[in-house]
Amino acid sequence: MEEPMTEMTPQECWDFLREQEFGRLAFHLADEVHITPINYAVDHETLLFRTAPGSKLLGIVMNEDVAFEIDQYTETHATSVILRGRARLLEEDEAHRSDNLRLRPWVDTEKYNVVEILPTQVSGRNFDLDRPWLHMVPRR
Repeated sequence: MEEPMTEMTPQECWDFLREQEFGRLAFHLADEVHITPINYAVDHETLLFRTAPGSKLLGIVMNEDVAFEIDQYTETHATSVILRGRARLLEEDEAHRSDNLRLRPWVDTEKYNVVEILPTQVSGRNFDLDRPWLHMVPRR
């Protein structure tokens, strides 16, 4: 019998991260943990995202420790990748790294700040889902 959960290799995690473009960023702001959706792009083995001035940028400048998560699921399978690392605002001479990537705001807003997440840990899992309640037929 196959195991319902398998660990992903680091390469499988990066391949999955490259296939996606939307995830959730967890960051500290003062003494609170915040989580927010972001669109991102992979640049080698780092993540880049754009942001406007606000709580996300302030949190990253004040505390570089972040976590990032993406997942995908169907009726029978789920995949989840978690990345932990350090975020930093790229200086203007480095921000051009995002120019040739698939990284543009999803909403019509100005987001000139480019942030890099340098991972310290990447892990992922694949799950074969059973979810028997999806196949139950209600009695009449």
